[in-house]
Parts: sequence; C-alpha cells; structure tokens
Amino acid sequence: MSLRRFRRWLPAAALATLALYAGDGRAQLHPGENAAATLTVADATKTSDHPAFVATLSRLAPSRGQMSPAEQMHLAYLEAWQLAYAGDHAKATPALARIADQAPDKVLRLRATATLVNILGVGRHYQDAFVRLDAMVAALPGVEDDHARYQALAEAAQLLIMAGQYDLARDYAARAIAIADTPSSICKSNAIDVHALYRGGRIDGDDSRFTQWVAECEHAGELIAANELRADIADSAIRRGHPLTAISLLDHYYASVLHDAQPMQVSQYEALLARAQWQAGNTSLADRYALAAIHSSVPGEFSDPYVSATETAYLVAKKRGDWRSATLWLERHAEADKAHLDDVGARALAYQMVKQEVAASRTEADTLDKQNQILHLQREADKHDAETSRLYFLLSLMTTGGIVLWLIRTRRSQRRFMRLARHDSLTGISNRQHFVDQCTAALVEGSRIAEPIALVLFDLDHFKQINDTHGHAEGDWVLLRVAAECRDCLGDDDVFGRLGGEEFAVLLRNATKEQARERAERMRVAIGEPSGEHRTIVRATASFGVASTTTFGYDLDRLLMKADEAMYAAKAAGRDQVTVAT
Repeated sequence: MSLRRFRRWLPAAALATLALYAGDGRAQLHPGENAAATLTVADATKTSDHPAFVATLSRLAPSRGQMSPAEQMHLAYLEAWQLAYAGDHAKATPALARIADQAPDKVLRLRATATLVNILGVGRHYQDAFVRLDAMVAALPGVEDDHARYQALAEAAQLLIMAGQYDLARDYAARAIAIADTPSSICKSNAIDVHALYRGGRIDGDDSRFTQWVAECEHAGELIAANELRADIADSAIRRGHPLTAISLLDHYYASVLHDAQPMQVSQYEALLARAQWQAGNTSLADRYALAAIHSSVPGEFSDPYVSATETAYLVAKKRGDWRSATLWLERHAEADKAHLDDVGARALAYQMVKQEVAASRTEADTLDKQNQILHLQREADKHDAETSRLYFLLSLMTTGGIVLWLIRTRRSQRRFMRLARHDSLTGISNRQHFVDQCTAALVEGSRIAEPIALVLFDLDHFKQINDTHGHAEGDWVLLRVAAECRDCLGDDDVFGRLGGEEFAVLLRNATKEQARERAERMRVAIGEPSGEHRTIVRATASFGVASTTTFGYDLDRLLMKADEAMYAAKAAGRDQVTVAT
C-alpha cells in the first residue's frame, strides 16, 4: 500500500472507533444471538482479526440495553481497549480506571488494570503505571482465570521492558509462557521474551529465536506480534549496516501493518524505513517515510520512532542544502531527543520511587503491627508489670532503630538515583541532558562577564567497525579509555559529556579559539596514542569540530550546530583532525 493510499485509509480506522459510540441504526443483536458468546469470540480475536473485532463492537453497541450488567461491563472493557489500541489514551484511561476500580468481577478488574498499566506506560505516566502494576501483581493470587493472569503477566513484562528492567521483564514473560495455553498466547508471550532479549543487548536480529517466533505468530494469526519482531530484525540490520535487508523486510510487511492500524507500530515501521532508505542513499524515500512517521506518531508523545524520524528529516534537509528546513528539523529533533532522554530517566526513576514507596508502606505496616503488639502487652501490664515494661522498651527501641535505618538507606538510594540520572552509565561523565544543563548555565554566566568560551564536539572514526570486528565489549573499553584520556587533558572548570553512542562534547571555560584548537589537538593525540595506563587492543581516532563564542555568540544550539558542521568537515577532509568553525 502506498503512503498516499494509507493517508486516505487511516481516517476509516478512526471512524470505525468512533462508530463504537455513535452506533449504527441498523446494527443490533441477531435474533437468538448470545451476547456473552459473541463478546468472548470478539475478545479472543481482537489482535488476530482486528477489523472484524471493530465491526463486532460497532454492531453490538446499540444493543447495550438488551444485555445483562456483566455483558455491558465486558462490552465497556472491549470498547476502552479499542480506544487504547487506536491511540486515544485520553478517553481510554478514565474508562479503564472506572472498570479497574468498580467492576464487580475481579477477573475483569484485573484485565482492565493490565490494559491500564500498558497505556499509562505508553503515555509516560510512569509512577501511576508502576503503582497500578504493584496493585495488579498483589491481586494475581486471588484470580484463578489463566487468561486474565496471562494478560496481567504479559503487560507487566512489557512495562518493565519500557523501564529498562529487562531481566525482571523476562521473569514475568517466563511466568506468562508457563500458563499460556493457546497458539496466540504462546506466540505473544515468547515474542515479549525475545523482544526483552534484543532490547537488553543479549541477541541480534539474526538469532534463530526471531525466525522461530515470527513463524509461530504467523501460524497463530497474531500478525501484530509477528510484525513487532520483524521491526527488531530490521532495526538490527540497520544498526549493522545492512539497509537493503531491512528495506526488503519492512516493505514486504508494511501493508500488513497499515491494515492493523496500530499507530505506534505504523510509526515504528515508517521511521525504520526512513532510516534504512537514508542509509541506502535513497534521500527522497527517506524524506517521505520520515514525514509519514512523524504524522502517524501518537500526538504529544516523543516516542523512539518520532525521535528517529525527526533526525532523518534533518539529515535529508541538510544534504539538500535547505538550511531553513534543516534548522527547523534540528530544533524539533533536539526537543524530541531531550524529551525522550528525560522520558528514559523518568521511567527508571519512577520504577525505583514506587519500589521505595512500596517498601516504605510495608515498613509502616510492620511498625503498626508492632505497635498493636505493644498495646496488647500494655493490657497485660497489671499481671506482669516489670516484664512488660522491659519488653515495651526493647520493642520501641527496635522499631525506632529500624525506621531510622530505613530512612538512612532511602536517602542514600535517592542520592545514588540522582547521580545515575545525571551521568552516563558506562563512562561516568555527564550524560546529554546534564551536559546541556551545565553548558547553558556556563554560557549565561560567560555572556555576563564576556568570558571567551569554546565548544568542542568530537566523534570516534569508524567506531562501528570496532564493534563489528572486536565485539561490543571491546567497543565499551574503547569508550572508557577515550573518556579517561580526555579527562586527563581537561581542567576542573571544563564540562565533559557523552552525547550518545561514540559522540562526545567538551565546553572549555575561559578559552580562546586558538587555545580551544590546541586543547582539542591534545585530546586527539591522546586518543590516537593512548598512554600505558589507558591502553586497549584497538587503536581509535577521532574527528574534532570547534566553535567559539567570540565568533558565534553564547547560544548553545548555535554552538552545537557550528561545532557539528566543523566536525563533519574534519571527517570529510580525511578524519583524525581538528577543524575550527569560521
């Protein structure tokens, strides 16, 4: 299906969702039709035959008044699920929350909570998502329905993947696999497990498990799950420099993705196609797919596909020499990338905060329990006054000591989480957001006192070849060694950060353009000729770009853009050299 045809087709999917509430005057229950049985069939096929599922809900909605309260609640849940599927989280969230909090049936409450956990995570309401997740896990032992238990475990695994807790996600996926009893549930739970392995960096797209579970999901009719795995395979091919392989795979199943009309998956496929076409040198197609991915992204959400698509649009405009468009796309990409990085940190922080709050609640419950024991002992004080007094003192001391110890540990954990949120987990230097914050403050102060400041941007040359030839472990050692060598060349007031991958940046305080070039040259030599203290088996080089406030002023975005242009000029001139932006 072409992009133009898709743009004509997509509103029909939205209208199908609206039909659930508008209804069709001719639609109703057939004579003698069992509404409960029809809802059960629709429920079981909502992902394997989604158009038929939407049509069934549209047909049943006008007959709501003829249904029992339990059937009406089941229909309300499926309608809320469809809103979430179509990306209308603003309407889906309160509808699911009402069912999760008020439904008489505990099985339906668990299923509504599971779906709510999913869309709260997708919508970046991470603390609410993890609070709901904790309540859902606590309710699991009281529910015997394996279908509902499977759904809860699968949604928990997917939320934990979003939070970067890949090992814990695989634990939940394994529990879902253990109770999966249909080809559909077996396929989807194993697909989640393989996705967690890939996102955690444990496997590549050529792993045999991808082939196995794509085939199993195809056989089960679960095309959405199969296409999710294909997206991981394509992403892996692009990362390894095989764009034509990715294009062939994505083009073949693009029509299937459009047919299922799940906005997140549509945007994911289009962003991957844009990256692959750009890598293959097809600028026009890269631009078309990037714009399509941006258009199909869920409004207001800075997802991975949206961040990737804005970067591709920027690169295309830059290559065409359309500097006005390139500047606008760079600004949108910077905004999206910053929001996405903030989002990644928020996921991990929300997970840890809820974990701490749960631990605090349990500590409080334990404390109340001890206090109840103390009151019981006081009622026996007339008979055993001396014994009870000593026991009371001892229990109070233990309780107070336990609370104090917990408070100390909580404070230490909070400090550690704050440091993790500001520093790169591999090299220990500032991450992108912390680097931007430090630079912004330094430039404001520098502009006030007319202090000369320089921004140095550098990127390791042919770093992908190092990973492909020697493995990611050696690549990590190279990044660690580069960070250590450069730190030796910097002063206490300089700001050093890793912007992502093999790209680093340094803000040099009180440094002229000439001094910045000299400092960059020292770092370049140190990287190319490492000291005995920081040696690795691979020799790396880097290309440097320098931009100074004396030339471009104190605007950080402008300095980053000019330093980036100078760095690419250094690469174009042969790499392993320093270029100063003029």
